Amino acid sequence: MDDIHAINEAINAKAGRKLGPSIVVSLGILILVFGSLYLSSALFALLVWFVLMLACRELTHAYKEGGIDIPENVIQIAVTGLLAAAWFGRVAGLAVAIAVTIPNILVYILIKSSKDFVKKSNAATFAIFYPGFLGGFVLLLAHNANGLARILTLVVLVSCNDTFAYLSGVLFGKHPLAPHVSPKKTWEGLIGAMIATTLGSALVFHFALDKAWWLGAGFGIVAVITATCGDLIESAVKRDLAIKDMGNILPGHGGILDRIDSVLFTGPAVWFVLELIKRFSL
Repeated sequence: MDDIHAINEAINAKAGRKLGPSIVVSLGILILVFGSLYLSSALFALLVWFVLMLACRELTHAYKEGGIDIPENVIQIAVTGLLAAAWFGRVAGLAVAIAVTIPNILVYILIKSSKDFVKKSNAATFAIFYPGFLGGFVLLLAHNANGLARILTLVVLVSCNDTFAYLSGVLFGKHPLAPHVSPKKTWEGLIGAMIATTLGSALVFHFALDKAWWLGAGFGIVAVITATCGDLIESAVKRDLAIKDMGNILPGHGGILDRIDSVLFTGPAVWFVLELIKRFSL
């Protein structure tokens, strides 16, 4: 038992996370996601809305720690509008909503105070685009006759990437991927994620989506890139604001944004690829 405890502590130290709580939280998230989606796509939409409201709260609070004060409630209302537009108006509704929302938010910030306008307006635009616009594509995936399989595809891709990047990095990681942004990410972790995600994507495309396995394998590579970029973008935000985690609501993970950063960047890619496959009957 002492040896097992020592190994676990070594893994936690190298990864910067506690493995046990992380696994428990991940299983809980999966139960919530697929349980709500199985019962009703509308219930799943409410879950996504709730999660993104927490994400907006984390981001605006992180901004405040970094000296940027933007109105939390206004950001949450704006993101709620984007999600409603995505649900009822599909991709066209989401596109129009983002085009209408951001200019109005900028005007609101200007009327409230012209001090630090560029800093505040950029922060507000990012806060709306990041959780709101990108998160809207998760609803677009779910609000479909094949919504369960589409969300399963997204979850498999992100889970394979995150899990095997973590494991490969802990076991074999020696060469930093982006040390100036995220020192614990390694090229070995990226390679492990690439292998696992390519395989996982091929399987889910074949068995869940009834599409050619090679389409899934090819897209698996794309998904690793989007998921890794999502993680690096969030890491860059935290580094710029001088914080370790966006929050502490999820033991072993940090905050909501620490958990969904890869999802937000990969969701639009999954939606786009599946729409292309449908359009050209691949």
